[in-house]
Amino acid sequence: MPRPCRTRAGAHPVLALLREKFSTITPVWADGGYAGRLQVWARKALDLAVTIVKRSDGLRGFVVLPRRWVVERTFAWLVRYRRLARI
Repeated sequence: MPRPCRTRAGAHPVLALLREKFSTITPVWADGGYAGRLQVWARKALDLAVTIVKRSDGLRGFVVLPRRWVVERTFAWLVRYRRLARI
């Protein structure tokens, strides 16, 4: 029997905190691993529209996915700062 993924469980408190701090945010984009219960819970409990960005199985190599570039760009900015560099 597979164990539940702990990283997916962390999405609930993060989205709740997001809604508490920034009440005007309505669209949220998430990776394909978050499809299912997170979408239903966010809609009912937080009134957030979680859109899942999935990668097609037939694609090979690098493909730009919708809205995914925003996350990748942010990670690139963060890694450029010396204090956040991994050693």
